[in-house]
Amino acid sequence: MNLLDYLIQPYRDYSLLQILLESCGAFFGLLSVWFSARKNIWVYPTGIISTAIYVYILYNFGLLGDMLINVYYTIMSIYGWVLWSGNREDVVHVTVKRATRKDWTVTAVLFAVSLLLVTLVYYFKPFIDNQFSMQNIDLGLDHLDWANWLDVLTTAIFLAGMWLMAKRRIENWIFWIVGDIICIPMMIYKELGITAVQFAVFTVLAFYGYREWRLSLHKEPELIS
Repeated sequence: MNLLDYLIQPYRDYSLLQILLESCGAFFGLLSVWFSARKNIWVYPTGIISTAIYVYILYNFGLLGDMLINVYYTIMSIYGWVLWSGNREDVVHVTVKRATRKDWTVTAVLFAVSLLLVTLVYYFKPFIDNQFSMQNIDLGLDHLDWANWLDVLTTAIFLAGMWLMAKRRIENWIFWIVGDIICIPMMIYKELGITAVQFAVFTVLAFYGYREWRLSLHKEPELIS
């Protein structure tokens, strides 16, 4: 079986609604990354649509770490929308900066806390999957496979990247690039082929976004902090 057949095979058992929802989530996600690369505030409304759709999809698939990151994305998109639009007259395009030492400290703390919280979620996953009943349940991490552990890692990576993006720090793209590359095989393994292709395109757009933000870094006046 070639890669294309492997990507398509799971969708033969999916409902039309599942396929349409994943396609819409991927489409708006790609739009969001494109707008982010262009430093356009529409990154947030398009991102909110995408993440809201994926919260529903990932919950139904039992991918709790991925679901939590999309809940966080939705919250952070609202936060970022306010930050990007509230401090200057031109609310379509914004200026960017490099991360400060304080930014890196906050990023490191956020990354560590995210690792801990998502690991705890997976620890209690048998309890959650059993309708919050402890009957015949053994808590632990033995049920996690390699994709689950990568889910924990990428959740922390993306949460840190999302915060840096909301603060308009150019280094956010480094987190997106690393996380997107990791997610491609992970989503193939999880039988979410459309989303795997989405992350492949995300990787290309993330390199483009980093280039665009770096080129603009010294061209635009720093109107906002």
